[in-house]
Amino acid sequence: MEKKRLKDSASELLTNNLNLLNINSRAQVLDLACGSGRNGLWLAELGAQVTFIDRDLSHLSKLPTNCHSVKFDLETGKKLSLAQQKFDLVIVFNYLHRPLFEPIRQMLKPSGLIVYETFITTQAEYGRPKNPDFLLRENELLDEFSDFATLHYFQGNVGCEDAPCFKAQLIAQKPIN
Repeated sequence: MEKKRLKDSASELLTNNLNLLNINSRAQVLDLACGSGRNGLWLAELGAQVTFIDRDLSHLSKLPTNCHSVKFDLETGKKLSLAQQKFDLVIVFNYLHRPLFEPIRQMLKPSGLIVYETFITTQAEYGRPKNPDFLLRENELLDEFSDFATLHYFQGNVGCEDAPCFKAQLIAQKPIN
């Protein structure tokens, strides 16, 4: 894939905060609920070793050699086989399954980063999703990762094409201890 196209399709939360992410050829990244993999593929293009997880990998294009994928439904309650693996960076976009908060914490290395962006309750007034199970409450990410060092936080309209799009964005660093 062409690098420019990947950058253009990657989330602005990643592209605008690349300086915080410390991406190199040793960086181990987990892309949870990856969908088409646009964000993980962009990080792979920068040299990261990316593990893509989703229940449907059919939308994921051919992976570079520094990446692999795992077909897994994150909502079954089964333990993810990667739970013992440690990652430098875990990314989650447009997905919310609250029981994953603790496994995410556990899969991050000390000083590892979480990058999380998904919809907030205000979004239901403007479009999908409308189900409160898929919408973050006010400051929920900040509260859930309150012991992490917050490097970036935003909650509000991020704009999705021509329509309002209300999300929370968090980049936070896990404590060393």
